[in-house]
Amino acid sequence: MYEVKTKENDNSVIEFIEKVESPKKREDAYRLLDIFTETTGYQAKMWGPSIIGFGSYHYKYATGHEGDAPLVGFSPRKAKISLYFAPGDRKRDELLERFGKHTTGKACVYINKITDIDVEVLKELIVQSIDFLRETYPE
Repeated sequence: MYEVKTKENDNSVIEFIEKVESPKKREDAYRLLDIFTETTGYQAKMWGPSIIGFGSYHYKYATGHEGDAPLVGFSPRKAKISLYFAPGDRKRDELLERFGKHTTGKACVYINKITDIDVEVLKELIVQSIDFLRETYPE
């Protein structure tokens, strides 16, 4: 049976951020922590060893696979900062057109630093992602 590795845990968000090697990336992580906390109204929680998540939702796919995941989150990785938004939300692409310098994966948006992006659009992405997930996976 498949076991999800990215689970909410009680590890310290601040301790995790303090271990980020790059001082600039650490500074950006604290700024993102403030932006996500303020925008979501949720307390930051660690998900797995390296994702800072906000809120949670329970998903269940047609295949029967189900689990819990953060509504939104981020991770200050060595190469880039990963931002986690709802996969499958078509409005995300519209917002990303105004977002600034980034690359995308299936569920992630990658940035080098906060100064590359429009913080107001980031807030819109956070709110849109939460709204999409609440509609898609009502409790």
